[in-house]
Amino acid sequence: KSSRLQCDWKLLVGVVLQFLFQVFNAKTAELLSHHQVEINQSFPKEGWVEEDPKEIMQSVYECMERTCEKLSQLNIDISNIKAVGVANQRETTLVWDKETGEPLYNAIVWLDLRTQSTVERLITKTPGQNKNHLKTGLPISTYFSAVKLRWLLDNVDEVRQAVLSERAMFGTVDSWIIWCLTGGRNGGIHCTDVSNASRTMLFNIHTMDWDPELCRYFDVPMEILPKVRSSSEIYGWMVSSCLGDQSAALVGQMCFTEGQAKNTYGTGCFLLRHTGTKPVMSDHGLLTTVAYKMGKDEPTCYALEGSVAIAGAVVRWLKDNMGIVQSSSEIETLAAAAGSSYGCYFVPAFSGLYAPYWEPSARGIICGLTQFTNRNHLAFAALEAVCFQTREILDAMNQDSGVHLTQLQVDGGMTSNRLLMQLQADILCMSVVRPTMSETTALGAAMAAGAAEGVKVWNLSPGHLPHITSEKYEPQINSDESEFRFARWKKAVQRAMNWETTEPCCNVRLPLLHAMCDSVKLQH
Repeated sequence: KSSRLQCDWKLLVGVVLQFLFQVFNAKTAELLSHHQVEINQSFPKEGWVEEDPKEIMQSVYECMERTCEKLSQLNIDISNIKAVGVANQRETTLVWDKETGEPLYNAIVWLDLRTQSTVERLITKTPGQNKNHLKTGLPISTYFSAVKLRWLLDNVDEVRQAVLSERAMFGTVDSWIIWCLTGGRNGGIHCTDVSNASRTMLFNIHTMDWDPELCRYFDVPMEILPKVRSSSEIYGWMVSSCLGDQSAALVGQMCFTEGQAKNTYGTGCFLLRHTGTKPVMSDHGLLTTVAYKMGKDEPTCYALEGSVAIAGAVVRWLKDNMGIVQSSSEIETLAAAAGSSYGCYFVPAFSGLYAPYWEPSARGIICGLTQFTNRNHLAFAALEAVCFQTREILDAMNQDSGVHLTQLQVDGGMTSNRLLMQLQADILCMSVVRPTMSETTALGAAMAAGAAEGVKVWNLSPGHLPHITSEKYEPQINSDESEFRFARWKKAVQRAMNWETTEPCCNVRLPLLHAMCDSVKLQH
């Protein structure tokens, strides 16, 4: 076996996924080794979510080092790693000092809600108070990077001073990782790719560049923005791909053709459908986003996206906040023991509701409780909530495209939960197809890195794509029962709406945003 390893595994590609490093065989797409560490999230105030940028990089270095040690134990020469890709949670926002290399504040995570007042203020200065922003394909929302950056500029003196003295650099997590890996303050490359740039609300998805009008609107100095590159090219050191995690999963699921779609179940839930080389605007609450650009001279591909804020995070909440489960894997056992929610419905609107509602005033609600309800039923209702939210965005996507999906390709950590996958098939009334290697996000980033011009150890032409085995889940309930349960879910969603409107203790009106993502009115 040792000689076979040394003979066959000459072309390897590594992937940094924030707190995970994986190494793939570029010929077979086989995962050879990996290492993962947990990143702490802090919650300084209600609705605030932060991560330490230094801890992010420490986790990257630790994961790379441990993975290389594991490869050496397998008698695999780490010099065979020919390229490194980067995939990251999108929208999470950082500002750092390019002279000292020090972060100027914690990373504000995509789920963070502190910018509601910023969003409200920005909407009031928009002509007609139109909540759908020009040119971006996105509604004005706490979700995206521009409002987080605006909050940093307004509230963190260190950030303001660094901007004034031309020392500030802005980026999403990919930019921070690439800058550090390629030298940091000693010549590090300050860049991002088109998929991440398209989630900032500062990027024009038609001209494919930072937009001066948008930057003036958010009052963001363009000098602090990273250079926008394609998703697959050599940036510096060994780094040759950069993709937002959902775009990377689209690539990892081999969705290279218009009409193909995938749904990723992670902290949140993200359904993307490839729409070709022209952006398609949604009339039903979805986002228009850049999927990827696989090389400097390759065409830009776009996608429609349905974003759900809370999926796997609901399991973490049941474990960490409520103590209902002791481990994430236990939720499947509890839910299976119940076999049903017995009329209990859980809307986990901890960060408001994303697609298709874009309703930040919504809050989490559990309804339909009786004396019979126990923790098993809550566990079942939590899993159902993930499936119902997916059904809502899939319905919106079918309405926008006019062509209904006949099966759903899925990936992400939650897909190891077989009960969840069966529930999803039942609630969608369609087949759900899960690859045996569920973490296709890293695979997509590896494929893009290996295929980059100047690397070319991975062939992405149709006849050379790796074959990934999968398992299929078929619906096991009739459509009438599915529709009844879905109708009850939508009733529960309405109960969760418009919840966060006043502060009872002091009767202070809180900012309220109804950022419904109707058809975006483009202005060129």
